[in-house]
Amino acid sequence: MRAIVWWVSPSPAAAGARIPSFKDGAVVHRALTGKTQSFGTRFHRLTPALTGTILLAFFLLLVPLCLRALADFIPEPAHQATPATVVVGGDRAYPPYEFIDKDGNPAGYNVDLTRAIAEVMGMKVRFVFGNWSEMRAGLQNGSIDILQGLSYSAQRLSSVDFSPPHTIVHHAIFARRDTKPVKSLEELRGKRVLVFQDGIMHERLKRMGFAKDLMLTPTPAEALRLLASGQGDYAVVAQLPGIYLIRELRLSNLVPVAKAVVSEQYCYAVERGDKELLARFNEGLAIVIKTGQYAQIYNRWLGVNDPPRVTRELALRYGAMILVPLLIVLAVIALWSKTLHKRVAERTTALAQEVAERNKALEELKRHQDKLIQADKMTSLGTLVSGVAHEINNPNGLLLLDIPVLKRVHDDAEEILEEHYREHGDFMLGGVPYSEMREEIPRILDEMQDGAQRIKRIVNDLKDFARKDVGQKSLVDLDAVARTALRLVDPTIRSSTNHFQADFHGSLPRIQGNAQRIEQVIVNLVLNACQALPNRDCGVSLGTSYDPAQGQVLLQVSDQGVGVAQEHLPYLLDPFFTTKRESGGTGLGLSVSAGIVEDHGGSLQFQSTPGAGTTVTLAFPVPDRSSAS
Repeated sequence: MRAIVWWVSPSPAAAGARIPSFKDGAVVHRALTGKTQSFGTRFHRLTPALTGTILLAFFLLLVPLCLRALADFIPEPAHQATPATVVVGGDRAYPPYEFIDKDGNPAGYNVDLTRAIAEVMGMKVRFVFGNWSEMRAGLQNGSIDILQGLSYSAQRLSSVDFSPPHTIVHHAIFARRDTKPVKSLEELRGKRVLVFQDGIMHERLKRMGFAKDLMLTPTPAEALRLLASGQGDYAVVAQLPGIYLIRELRLSNLVPVAKAVVSEQYCYAVERGDKELLARFNEGLAIVIKTGQYAQIYNRWLGVNDPPRVTRELALRYGAMILVPLLIVLAVIALWSKTLHKRVAERTTALAQEVAERNKALEELKRHQDKLIQADKMTSLGTLVSGVAHEINNPNGLLLLDIPVLKRVHDDAEEILEEHYREHGDFMLGGVPYSEMREEIPRILDEMQDGAQRIKRIVNDLKDFARKDVGQKSLVDLDAVARTALRLVDPTIRSSTNHFQADFHGSLPRIQGNAQRIEQVIVNLVLNACQALPNRDCGVSLGTSYDPAQGQVLLQVSDQGVGVAQEHLPYLLDPFFTTKRESGGTGLGLSVSAGIVEDHGGSLQFQSTPGAGTTVTLAFPVPDRSSAS
């Protein structure tokens, strides 16, 4: 140890005086140097007051010098130069943890947490956001000082150092709604899996042997977009960012099929060996947690996991702040609503009546439009039927002319053929032995003539049915009208049932009416009966009769069909009511028929048992009862 001793010579006045020696100086010197030395006999004995003064002055001069000497042997601490700015790296598209907002600024849970740590530690930070792979590379090449969100893994410890986790990130499996759900990562084997490149799940799936099935994307958002567009089978993305991105990007066909399949610790990360910067962030994170800022940041971005605890004091405080003003507002509203209640009720009644009238008008308009459409269809059908009937009549007329000629030719040739048969025996005629054809040829010619006559009658009936109705009435025979109607619907009858029966009275009194319109009613009734049959083994019957007591001519159509429910019977004649909506029914057939029957002064009655069939009775009044036979 080096000691610097300042020597002070006595003043001239004091030099002439006798200064007695004292041994206390040797004690001081020994205390400073560790050696005992006498100051000699230069000093003479002094008075006690002067001696104390001299010792005090000596110590006041000596102590600073000793401290200065000691400072030469104490090393000065190295100057800790705080970096001007800490570069913090983050993912530009990993909401709500870190992302670039719509204004182009860094935002998210990680950003707010980093700013809070920088504030309490007195650091300046600068955020650099970009592609995640670029951020990872930037940490390794030194362009980035710290990553504010990196999932912990033992493999990453070789290149980075981690802080304690500041949250836990849960990862989920996402799929399209029509995709078979899975419950674990193992069930993804053999499937095409979309995953965020260089993320923790990319590394985990590679270690599990999924490398050949992985489809890598630069961002979680791109992985979900590709999945929504039909590419890939599943996507493994952090659960909270995945749900956030589905909502923001409106990917409504995606759902998380397996939540929290993996949970990872989320930490700050620095380049391996940068203990100083990591320690500062660790200290700042601890302070932010202790001051309650962390909880506020977490709740703002990631939500509160547990409901807040409501104390009695808090309830009373909020009651005073919210309930009292609310009660005042409610009282004012109650007073105001009481004065307006009557007006609102009156206006509501008026609006309801107006709406009802409008709905009624709209229904009426729709009903008329449907009738016009149906009428137009019938008009078009009538024109078509007339044209087809005319085209059929031409070739059928030739048949009616030629078949009688063929019959006369056969009659003239029959004697020659018979003579040849007696003399030469049987021979072939038209590829058939004459012994067979001699009986068949007359029958074939008769059937051909009857068929041509039947075609002529059907065509004429169709032409009459399609002919424009002029509304004229005359005395008509209901039996004849029914026969004509049956000829029109004969194809439908034969295709619907194997059991059809028609019984005609034969001598019904004539009724006053329009044969074409009555024929339309009968056609509708028979068609409805055929459509009600569940199979061809069920039958349909039609019969006519006369009721002299009531003075009415009756026609009944019965079927063994599915029947009509009792609650539907009162509505069968309403326009647009139908139980066959699925098969194309419009509900107009019976409604139109009812209008025709009413115009003739008649009636339509229905009797039905579900599962057993339906009977429809059509009644027309006889204008002159004396004509009944």
